[in-house]
Amino acid sequence: MSTEQKPFVPRTPLDFQRIKLERLMANPEKPVIIPEMPKEKRGFTVPEFVRNVMGSSAGAGSGEFHVYRHLRRKEYTRQKMIDEMGEQEKLDEEYQNKILENQRKLEEQTAKKRAKRLRKKAKRKMLKTSKVAAKPEEKKQSSSEEEESSEDENSNADLASDKIPLPISLESNQENENTKPSKEEA
Repeated sequence: MSTEQKPFVPRTPLDFQRIKLERLMANPEKPVIIPEMPKEKRGFTVPEFVRNVMGSSAGAGSGEFHVYRHLRRKEYTRQKMIDEMGEQEKLDEEYQNKILENQRKLEEQTAKKRAKRLRKKAKRKMLKTSKVAAKPEEKKQSSSEEEESSEDENSNADLASDKIPLPISLESNQENENTKPSKEEA
């Protein structure tokens, strides 16, 4: 009884790839054959010298008819190839134009968004610089307000009432109370 190994059966694409690589690496001197792309289908070219020219005699035999039929088939094939090539060139040109148009639109859209971004950035910068310039003025104003507030306590009460919004019904009640003459005044 000899110890024979069972042949490895690849089950996944990864196994197939591993086996191919192992075979390639087993003999590195062996040239690797890389298949070429399939060549473009070519039609019949117009011959420089036509050997079997049919004569103009009447009553041509069946031999000349087969030659004529063969030449006619070749010509139809050539015309079809020319039409297909023209159609393919037309489609390629349309495709390239479409790509250029899409790139142009994308560039326009990008430029528009870039301009908008730059405008926003400039606006934020202007606001920031105006706030920085306004802060020293606010500090001067706040110090003068503190001096005034220590002198007049009623002004603080007015400022506090201005900061807190009251419901409409309460505001109207306060206005009515202020407009009515009080008994103490009379």
